[in-house]
Amino acid sequence: MTALTIRDVPDDALAILKARAAQAGKSLQAYALDVLVGEATRPTLAEVAARAESEAGASLSTSDVLSAIDDGRAGR
Repeated sequence: MTALTIRDVPDDALAILKARAAQAGKSLQAYALDVLVGEATRPTLAEVAARAESEAGASLSTSDVLSAIDDGRAGR
């Protein structure tokens, strides 16, 4: 695993992150890692659009559409 250093974090943002980490019962490092991993695993709007465009020609059943909606909601 590679280390990451973030410099020049505004004091108010750092205070908020520390408070949220404490509320979650985590260290700031563990909380920040969770935030970063969550962000990295969530597709961007551009990625979602590209996927939709590539699948636009596919034939989907109502079940497929409902499943995709459920998957999207679960990822929030």
